[in-house]
Amino acid sequence: MERNYYTDINELARSFADYAAAVLSNALKSQKTASLVVPGGSTPRFYLPALAAKSLPWNHIIITLSDERWVDTESEDSNEHLVRNHLLAHLPEHLQDQTQFIGLKTDHEAAAEAIPEIHQRLEKIPQPFTLTVLGLGEDGHIASLFPGLKLHEETDETTGQLCLAVHPPLAPSPRISLSLEALVNSEHIVLVVTEKNKRQLLDQLIKHANPEIPLLWLLRRSRAPIVVFETD
Repeated sequence: MERNYYTDINELARSFADYAAAVLSNALKSQKTASLVVPGGSTPRFYLPALAAKSLPWNHIIITLSDERWVDTESEDSNEHLVRNHLLAHLPEHLQDQTQFIGLKTDHEAAAEAIPEIHQRLEKIPQPFTLTVLGLGEDGHIASLFPGLKLHEETDETTGQLCLAVHPPLAPSPRISLSLEALVNSEHIVLVVTEKNKRQLLDQLIKHANPEIPLLWLLRRSRAPIVVFETD
């Protein structure tokens, strides 16, 4: 794991954008399509516009989400709404309609009912993902994989699974999350950690591994080195 500390969120955003653009550009030298997985939350509002400003062949980059809340896509709580407003809307106008975005929300009433359709959508993205960007929750969750799910205990039922429906105990709505398997198989993984308490959690996990924390599942099973961008 490579940790990079920045004095403020704007400096982090610029450095992240440079790194992500380099990864995607390098991938497109040897393949026709690259894929980018981005998270929700508040922090991406800072770094996604910085990435959108990069001169990239966005029409050759497929974008999807690490997870999604089961709310209307026009809701402020929707991760799709976040990406459309803070990444896609900031792309050059001539590329906005050419850039492929694959959302995780359907018209199904329940998130669990939508899994087959969402799985089909995700199968259209070349695997493994080129670059997966994740945030870190105060409880150590990544995407919408929360403590208590036991996803580190791989079974035949979870092998090959790209997504799952999740009901976080303290969250107001169900969620769809990419599976641990899909995340750990990514070619490049970025972890964006903001706020001092989350950085301290990362420090603690490095010193004292807690097998109940989803971030540790990622650290232990990731195919690729994880690059951390962090600030207080």
